[in-house]
Amino acid sequence: MKRLFFLLGAAALFVSGCGTVETLSQVGTSVAAAAGVITPQQAQSINRSVIAVEKTFESVTPEQEYWIGRTVAATLLSRQKPLDDRAATEYLNTIGQYLALCSDRPETYGGYHFLIVDSDDINAFAAPGGLILVYRGMLRCCRTEDELAAVLAHEVGHVECKHGLQSISKSRITSALTILGTEAAKNLARHDVAELTKTFEGSISDITSTMVNSGYSRAFEEQADQAAVGILRRAGYNPAALISMLQTMEKRLKPGGLDFAKTHPDPLVRIKEIRSALEGQETDTAIPAARVMRFAVAMKGL
Repeated sequence: MKRLFFLLGAAALFVSGCGTVETLSQVGTSVAAAAGVITPQQAQSINRSVIAVEKTFESVTPEQEYWIGRTVAATLLSRQKPLDDRAATEYLNTIGQYLALCSDRPETYGGYHFLIVDSDDINAFAAPGGLILVYRGMLRCCRTEDELAAVLAHEVGHVECKHGLQSISKSRITSALTILGTEAAKNLARHDVAELTKTFEGSISDITSTMVNSGYSRAFEEQADQAAVGILRRAGYNPAALISMLQTMEKRLKPGGLDFAKTHPDPLVRIKEIRSALEGQETDTAIPAARVMRFAVAMKGL
């Protein structure tokens, strides 16, 4: 029990200030090891735990966000390939870059990048830092450029609100606490607990898997919708296109599917919230002829 109490006490040091927690931990474990309270191996184990917890509270820089986002996107694209359609990809980026400029976060470390995934799934994904993947199945749900802009604006909204980083932060804290629990179990020298925690270590999926399989929370999706409404207005698109897009998706989504239906709230719930946000505001339903033409040309190959 002494070992367990000492480990938990060392881990609790981070509450009083992360700047000195590693030093305090090292001093404390050195004294305890010298006194014979714990072994040198246990001291090393405790220090590993404390450092892991400390790292979870480090701020993520824009550059780190960029590389995290690249890793997430690369993992996705290792499973499903990009669509080989240069014209459609350039069109998507033209609209997406313009929408990003109209957002509250017009710049990121590596810039915004939009890519079409060659899949019939109805889905879209915003990785940290501005790497946005839109599935071909999602684009096929779009009947106008305004609806396409609504999809992209929603994803830009996720980047603007840094929803990816917030999800990653939770995963990193979970990972650190898992290490802490694992070290505690090993030091207790109880075979059954040690084996259990080894299993738990293996069950912690990586950040990419967590984000893709679980999706963002309903609160995050609502925030992204609200951000999209503002972006669309500033960009000159009809915010109501977000509603018409969701109505189309609601008809096409299959219950229990592995795409958008799995990772997003019910479209009907989102529609209700968006309508409430647009209540009393004018929406221009007229679509310029040039916009209609370029959309038809760019999307014809999909």
